[in-house]
Amino acid sequence: MTHTVFIDGEAGTTGLQIRQRLEARRDLRLLAIDPAKRKDAGARAELLNSADAVVLCLPDDAAREAVELITSNSVRVVDPSTAHRVAPGWAFGFPELAKGQREAISASKRVSNPGCYSTGFIALVRPLVEAEIVPADWPVSCNAVSGYTGGGKGLIAEMEGEPPKGTADAYRTYGLTLAHKHVPEMQLRTGLSHPPLFAPSVGRYAQGMLVEVPLHLWALPGQPEAEDLRRALAAWYAGERFVEVASEAECAELAKARAGAAGYVAELDPEALNGTNRMKLFVFGNHQRGQARLVAVLDNLGKGASGACVQNLNLMLGLEEGAGL
Repeated sequence: MTHTVFIDGEAGTTGLQIRQRLEARRDLRLLAIDPAKRKDAGARAELLNSADAVVLCLPDDAAREAVELITSNSVRVVDPSTAHRVAPGWAFGFPELAKGQREAISASKRVSNPGCYSTGFIALVRPLVEAEIVPADWPVSCNAVSGYTGGGKGLIAEMEGEPPKGTADAYRTYGLTLAHKHVPEMQLRTGLSHPPLFAPSVGRYAQGMLVEVPLHLWALPGQPEAEDLRRALAAWYAGERFVEVASEAECAELAKARAGAAGYVAELDPEALNGTNRMKLFVFGNHQRGQARLVAVLDNLGKGASGACVQNLNLMLGLEEGAGL
């Protein structure tokens, strides 16, 4: 059986990558709107209601409007925007979130994709809260850096352009109001009682990201070791195809600094998983200081966006979960 899919907003960064992952598949047929009718509500509504599945690669308000245009009870929707990530009635599209999450996604007609930062943060923190290693009311912070493609067409043009229209900035921090749009889902999907303190940033490279959660182990109940955290993560994601936990030996090897011309350089690359739907989790610790750094590596356009969308779409249509990935 061939399923029809309409990507509403396929001209954007996420939409283009989803299309690239789907267009060669024989089990799917992509529907497209006449470019001249992209703003024609009637033409869009016709496609939105005729497809077996719809992917909404749109700004938040436009995604909400698109959902209102869908009147058919058979259409399945995957929304990569922020619009529905904490909305009632929408399944959260992180299959590895918890036992039964795949089934919830498969059974739902409305699935909201996680944010890229959220994917890494939730993957690191949810298992530790569930295991009661990190209390739900613990003050958790998160530092992260992403490639500039996560900022959309405007930031891409700025980063890739030459001054004065472009920029020579190598790195920027942002979210200084402490109200980043990913924070609500980061709190809700981890079970934390308080919003995490989130410090996002962007680097002058196209895609790939590091999401980090630092912890004072000496202050946590039971004073766990870093290896206790790593084992909890490894047990949670045992057997998963797209989420991997680095071994104790690999973490120890990476933690060994090497002397370089500019000092000591850590061997952790935000671009390491670019072009994949994979995410890899690391735990680094210092026993003497009672501290740990948990780090997730993923592609902000892969497991953080387009790849995750395809994974969710496969589940919703009853197809092999890794098809096209």
